[in-house]
Amino acid sequence: MSGSGKSTLAEHIKDTYQNKGYNVRIVDGDDIRDRDRERLGFGRKDVEVNNIRIAKLCLKLKDRGFDLILVPVISPYEEIRNKVRALLEPNLHLVYVKSDIDSLKKRDTKGLYLAADNGVINDLIGYSDINPYDEPHNAEIVVDTSIGVSLEASKSRILNYIKDQVCV
Repeated sequence: MSGSGKSTLAEHIKDTYQNKGYNVRIVDGDDIRDRDRERLGFGRKDVEVNNIRIAKLCLKLKDRGFDLILVPVISPYEEIRNKVRALLEPNLHLVYVKSDIDSLKKRDTKGLYLAADNGVINDLIGYSDINPYDEPHNAEIVVDTSIGVSLEASKSRILNYIKDQVCV
């Protein structure tokens, strides 16, 4: 969900692997949204369009020789994650960066939770009643970033997974 630490962790992983000589790219969901002429919202259909666009971009980047492509994006619906998985397997490794609502509201890096609480946003993914978040059932790894869990522990968990499972 927004503010869980996806981008922070992706940047750390990118730096770590680039320093080892790997060709690494981050594909951020907000960047993809902002680049396209067709403005997408955050409803189910627009999220699906955005997630599929990102998956197709990842395929192109892999064909261009990137060793590791990190995608810190909110993918809130199990059905859409399954479609993305079908496009990217066997190269998809779903990392569920999980945090409790209290921690997300305390961090609130973009002010989205405050805006939702004040009625400015009514469709905040996973927070607003009209836009739920389906927790992944088939994530390869779950990383908890709630307050009280150290950032170093979260980084190490992902780095160890990549070392052991992805073999870059």
